[in-house]
This record gives sequence, C-alpha cells and structure tokens, in this order.
Amino acid sequence: MTLELWAGFALASLIIAIVPGPGVAAILGFAFGSGRRTALAAVAGMALGNAIAIGASLAGAAAVLATSALAFTVLKWLGAAWLIGIGLLAIARSGGAAAADARPRAVAPRTAFATTVAVGTFHPKTLLFFLSFASQFIDPAAPYLPQAALLVVTFTAIAAVTDTLYALAASSAAGAIRRPAVRRWAARAGGGAMVAAGVATAAMRRA
Repeated sequence: MTLELWAGFALASLIIAIVPGPGVAAILGFAFGSGRRTALAAVAGMALGNAIAIGASLAGAAAVLATSALAFTVLKWLGAAWLIGIGLLAIARSGGAAAADARPRAVAPRTAFATTVAVGTFHPKTLLFFLSFASQFIDPAAPYLPQAALLVVTFTAIAAVTDTLYALAASSAAGAIRRPAVRRWAARAGGGAMVAAGVATAAMRRA
C-alpha cells in the first residue's frame, strides 16, 4: 500500500468517525448517565468492536451479509435489542420521583464496555460499508494481510480518538451539573439516546 492510499483511507476514516452513529450515541449516553470512567470504558469497547467488525469484513464476513437477508436481519436485531435493553436499564437506574434528591445509579464500566463491543461488532451496516469501502484501498499487487491489518489499526485508532473526545466533552458537561434532579434527567436523556440508536439500528435495511 502506498503512502497516498493510506493517507486517503486515514482522511476518509476521520470523516466517517466524526459523524455520530449508534456507537457515539451509546458513548454519549454513558457519559451523561454514568460519568467519565464508564464513558471511556465504552470507548475502549467500541474500539474493540470496530476492530472485530472491520477485520471480519475484510475477511469476507460482509459478503455473507450482503447476500443473506436472514444473516443481516439476525445481526441487526441482536444489535438493536442490546442497545435498547441497555438504554432502558439506564433510564430505570436514573430513579423516579420518590428519589428526588438521589443521584442516578451509574452503569458499571464493564457493562458499558460489553455494550459497545456488541454495538461495534454486531452492526451490519459497518460490515457492509467496509466491504465496499476499505477494499478500495488494498493494492492487489502487494500482500493482502499486512494491508488489511494496517487498515484495521488505522480506522480503529482514529475512531478511538474521536470517540474519546466525544466522551470527555460529554462527561465534562455532565460533571458540571450539580442538581440531582438535573443529573437524573441527563441520565434519562443518555438512556434515551441509546434506545433511539437501537431503534435506528432496527430500522436499517440492506442497500
């Protein structure tokens, strides 16, 4: 792979990573509802999920999704159900009217990590996108595996940086909130963002 090809892929990856999707929605939800530590755990999980998804796509798994409506549907509903379930859990943990002065219960970092691993891995559009996108940056005259590994590492690293910036900004904003009632509504908004991301995932159709 030439430097020009790699630079083109890195720039395209940066643009893709900046645009919010289900992963960013989940990270923001954890940041608002559970704080910086949980949000950063979500970033780490998303990075692992992205690496698995891109690696699987370049290995040929995306071709199965492109040709199998059943595989696409199963993967889509797995990701949607996981996001919606965690979002509803975050809303439930925010507390009710009886807990007017109580802080919302935070989601554990390990739960956030597992959630975003699932979001990154079980997002069929990501797999299909990289089937058509990342393969364009592979030089057919050069060995395949080193190039594929470089693409996986490049996108994962760039997305991890942008996701971290989202997480830090959102958790800082949430940390500035002092009133417990406002914190509860922030937690509910974060849970709602994850539910919305799950609904959007469920509504996806194959291109």
